[in-house]
Amino acid sequence: MEIVQLYVVLISVRHILAVTWLYLAKQPSLRGTLQDSSACEGLKGLAEEQVRICQRQAEAMDSVKHGAELAIEECQHQFHNRRWNCSTLQGLQVFGKVAIQGTRESAFIHAISSAGVAFAVTRACSRGELEKCGCDRKIRGVSPEGFQWSGCSDNLSYGIAFSQAFVDNPERSRGISSSRALMNLHNNEAGRKAILSHMTVECKCHGVSGSCEVRTCWKVMPPFRKVGNVLKEKFEGATEVHPKRVGSRKLLVPKSSRFKPYTAHDLVYLVASPDFCDRDPHSGVFGTSGRQCNRTSQAVDGCELLCCGRGFRTAQAEVVERCSCKFRWCCSVKCKQCRHFVEVHTCR
Repeated sequence: MEIVQLYVVLISVRHILAVTWLYLAKQPSLRGTLQDSSACEGLKGLAEEQVRICQRQAEAMDSVKHGAELAIEECQHQFHNRRWNCSTLQGLQVFGKVAIQGTRESAFIHAISSAGVAFAVTRACSRGELEKCGCDRKIRGVSPEGFQWSGCSDNLSYGIAFSQAFVDNPERSRGISSSRALMNLHNNEAGRKAILSHMTVECKCHGVSGSCEVRTCWKVMPPFRKVGNVLKEKFEGATEVHPKRVGSRKLLVPKSSRFKPYTAHDLVYLVASPDFCDRDPHSGVFGTSGRQCNRTSQAVDGCELLCCGRGFRTAQAEVVERCSCKFRWCCSVKCKQCRHFVEVHTCR
């Protein structure tokens, strides 16, 4: 019995390690602080291989921290009006048990987090902040459209490779027989593909009086808000899957034959989500009591859905805004302060 209990504990610890590196977002700036290997060992939330990556590439760890911050901020933006709104906890499990339950919320967390690291490391490469990478110099010559590849193309291949090494490692350490590991690895890659598939081309014209006789162009990543929007759409259309043995391999296949086959760009999940109505801070669920809702909306931010049928309270709130603004020559704008009352609805 003791051996079985120990095995269960080890499995649970591995699940926790899969996402605790996000705790870097809550730590002070790492720039210039990782001077020796012991400093990397002192970072909370890292798996063993992540510590070794830190020791080999300490200069990149501040970008990893920034990637974690981007992921958390974008998650909270995308879900601000839903029952689960990406609230964070103080402990190592930044999102609580929500991130390790195999739900579509967990799928989004893994996708946006792996994308955040790839994005932040790539951006640091382009800015010349990392010694081991720079602009993407492989894009050279003349394009089929006739413009000259030049400038500083974002080195996304390096950012993706770093994200794969750092973010995927805790999952790979579990072994490919774990259904949760397969799910998380797939969603990690879907997050990175959300950047890759939305790269754009920026150009600059050269010629007499801006005639654009010659154009030099380079590839850039989309804004991270665009990445968040793409992954939120993937969240809405995520596919429920279950493990199936195919020969010697375990694969994740759609749970129902009515579901369309998913692609490498889609999110997948293993279990249905809870309703997130009731408060359970230990699991990272704060409930919806006290949340502001929209009385006239029939969508997820509406009082009926957001308040889980418990009803809502209505109160008057004073709002102070700038108004009657006038331009003064030269060069200022002078405004009055206007006060008015609005109705605010909060869930019971």
